[in-house]
Amino acid sequence: MSAERRKVAIIGGGFGGLAAAQALKDADVDITLVDRTNHHLFQPLLYQVASGMLSMGECAAPIRGMLRKQSNVSVSMAEVTEVDAERRELTLDRGEKVGYDNLIVACGADTSYFGHDEWQEPSFALKSLADAVSLRDQVLSAFEEAERAEDEVRRQRFLTIVVIGGGPTGVEVAGQLAVLARHHLRRQYTRFDPSDTRVVLLDAGERVLTAFSPKLSAKAGRELTSLGVDVREGARATAIDAAGVAYEQDGTSHRIEAATVIWAAGVHAAPFAGALAEATGAEHDRGGKLQVLPDCSLPGHPEISVIGDAASHPGSDGKPLPGLATVAIQQARHVAGGIASGAVGATEPFRYFDKGALAVVGRGRAI
Repeated sequence: MSAERRKVAIIGGGFGGLAAAQALKDADVDITLVDRTNHHLFQPLLYQVASGMLSMGECAAPIRGMLRKQSNVSVSMAEVTEVDAERRELTLDRGEKVGYDNLIVACGADTSYFGHDEWQEPSFALKSLADAVSLRDQVLSAFEEAERAEDEVRRQRFLTIVVIGGGPTGVEVAGQLAVLARHHLRRQYTRFDPSDTRVVLLDAGERVLTAFSPKLSAKAGRELTSLGVDVREGARATAIDAAGVAYEQDGTSHRIEAATVIWAAGVHAAPFAGALAEATGAEHDRGGKLQVLPDCSLPGHPEISVIGDAASHPGSDGKPLPGLATVAIQQARHVAGGIASGAVGATEPFRYFDKGALAVVGRGRAI
């Protein structure tokens, strides 16, 4: 690598980070891409891994393999622990230093428990490949325990799955698990009928899939019900433990005994976003997303661009852009275009082109 070439550091190998690296393929820059894992994850298919419908390799691919033909990229599986915005230098978890002229932050988001971190242990998230595998093992193990259960109360607990959160992840995993139990596992057990599996979806809002229109949300709710999912809207979780979930609905407290509780209710920006805010004085929202300028850069630091789930970027209507892969990819290409032209980042405001959104409900049903 030539010492005269500009150095571009990209944090995150998700949709945004990978798209940025690929968009800079022919640019006169040397790129260092840093990610906590060695694979690019297609998160929209995690629920399929969790239900056993797909293998891990069908929704994850090695980052190095995806960039193997790009000679101006080096990949490091590491975590960035510090950033010196004045010296333009990153520190990795083993003390290595990575200098940069341009920094693209695409660190993504982690699961948020809204201040109830004690809920992490008794519940299953669905944000990483490891999460999906753990949930798959839990669900299948619960069916095996139900087969061996000596009394009906114990069996029903193992056959009860509670999904908390009515966004795309919650809706998709609830629908797919209902399909798994009622169709794919038919006639595989002798002491119970898998169709007796109870899948309950708890959503604190007035309707599921609030990013869609009320008409489409209502349709999704009906489709879930037709699959056998018990949809409970206006239901706010108040406690999660190893035996089940407590929640409030219409001012009344309820409890569901369940062996499997899935948390799909919220995310916050990855920890690096907080470190970057501290280093640059950047403001962030309640979810840890960094407030960026219209061109995706941080105020006072045009050489630092923040994209995807780590950024709070106002759209044309003034509301923050949604946390979708299409947003991150378009932002990545926008920023990369400016860097490739010799600028420190994007040279004009970013405008998102909404291509539409899809939510899979299950077994041929989607909106």
